[in-house]
Amino acid sequence: MPTRIGLVGMGLMGQAFIHNLHQRGFVVQGFDPSATRMDQLRAQGGHPVDSPAAVAGGVDRVIVSVPSSAIGREVLLGANGIAEGAGEGLIVCDTTTARPEDSEALAAELAARGIGFLDSAVSGTSTMAHAGDLVVLAGGERAHFDACLPLFAGFSRGAWHVGPVGAGARTKIIVNLVLAGNRFALAEGLLMGEKAGLDCPTLLEVLKDSACGSKTMVDKGPKMLSADYSRQGQVKISLKDSRLMIEMGQKLGAPTLMIGLYSQLLQAAAEKGYAEKDSVAFYEILRGMAGLEERRGIDDVPFGRTPH
Repeated sequence: MPTRIGLVGMGLMGQAFIHNLHQRGFVVQGFDPSATRMDQLRAQGGHPVDSPAAVAGGVDRVIVSVPSSAIGREVLLGANGIAEGAGEGLIVCDTTTARPEDSEALAAELAARGIGFLDSAVSGTSTMAHAGDLVVLAGGERAHFDACLPLFAGFSRGAWHVGPVGAGARTKIIVNLVLAGNRFALAEGLLMGEKAGLDCPTLLEVLKDSACGSKTMVDKGPKMLSADYSRQGQVKISLKDSRLMIEMGQKLGAPTLMIGLYSQLLQAAAEKGYAEKDSVAFYEILRGMAGLEERRGIDDVPFGRTPH
């Protein structure tokens, strides 16, 4: 019999979870406040329910995929939240890029109700997620992690147990910090190449084949060059994440020189109307600083279609 799991939050990442879990024999019952997303779940063979509490009914694993810690707390502990519908042995896998201290507090409150919790941040864009090319970074009890490995295998290519609750969130923040540096450096390099009169598509291929080559160049380089800002992530989410990085650095006494500049670029992009666009839309802010024409970019398209 197929394993039934719960899912709260069916945005770009949640839709990718549904796709892969369905392909691998799981049955998903889910909730999202968007009627469109509920229809998308139904179209993929899933079962929409009317609240987070209902999502937890009759399952022993629930994935939470929401934009922030505050929303996660409401989904878990608010009225008609997951905790109200939880049965014995439920483990919550929270994939939100969250403030680590918020994850620790949630875990303690859920444990008091007999509910397990893993801060199960995922590394990868929504496009990578759709292809099953994610890595799970989980913090929590080892027994809970081991129990959730079959679920993680349903939507990712690998999972790491990185320590107690909060360690998953801290690891994800550091992963995102390094990723931001990759994107920032690539944007500056491509822009310098354009100003130097180089053929930028050729330059990108050279960069990919050189000592500095990275996944960022494969995933984001073409988007920067073509102003394809259809969403794999969003400027507003990357801005929120950058602030988590700065906050974590301040608490630990660790320098955050690069991410401070990157956060300002994201802020400028959001103020210029790119908040809902892909995270690398900040490239247009750099173009403006270099005296080049701003390009408004390609609109979003559904998975499986190519922007024209």
